[in-house]
Amino acid sequence: VDFRFKMLAKQTLKLSLSLGQLAVRKNLATSTVAAQKASDPIQQLFVDKVREYAQKKTAAGGKLVDSTPAIEKNLQKELDKVAAQYGGASGVDMTKFPDLKFA
Repeated sequence: VDFRFKMLAKQTLKLSLSLGQLAVRKNLATSTVAAQKASDPIQQLFVDKVREYAQKKTAAGGKLVDSTPAIEKNLQKELDKVAAQYGGASGVDMTKFPDLKFA
């Protein structure tokens, strides 16, 4: 039993290290590309638009960017419809994990 436990622990550690290395590699690759000045004009335009959107989102306080009252009203109507379909009555916080009670 002790041998199995050591073997399982070794395999788990090996797997978690390889997954961690993969995540770091991917994150470094994407941040390096985003941090560098783009050599392609289309790529530079895309980077500029992403930065512009980030500024607008910050200015909007995390809400929808460039939205109108009609768009926000329509969004709220759709969110209410989805909440009603999945048991969210008036006043129910749909972002909270449900309380599960077992008999």
